[in-house]
Amino acid sequence: MAIHHVLIVDDSKTELMYLTDLLQKMGMSVRTAENAEDAFRRLAEQKPDLILMDVVMPGQNGFQLTRTISRTPEYADVPIIMCTSKNQETDRVWGLRQGARDYITKPVDASELKAKIRALA
Repeated sequence: MAIHHVLIVDDSKTELMYLTDLLQKMGMSVRTAENAEDAFRRLAEQKPDLILMDVVMPGQNGFQLTRTISRTPEYADVPIIMCTSKNQETDRVWGLRQGARDYITKPVDASELKAKIRALA
């Protein structure tokens, strides 16, 4: 599966700008959402090829949102990479149990993220 359209869900404007810039340089089109409500609006507008998901957000957190998206039939095939400052092994395991395909910690290393995206394609 080629990855062209990415949805980034993160409440940090700095993180959104950094990841958007990184992915656009890789030739991908990027859309952003700052919370669960925004994310579902973006999903309804256009189904992405990949979702990068923060964990710590106001309202519904990234673990809850990942579980909801991965259990929604029309989005269950969209891979989710958790992209978070939560760096404990238990967090990684929990994120994968919620339906994430991979887990990367902040600050995001560009080459590590590129490798994880390539591994999904």
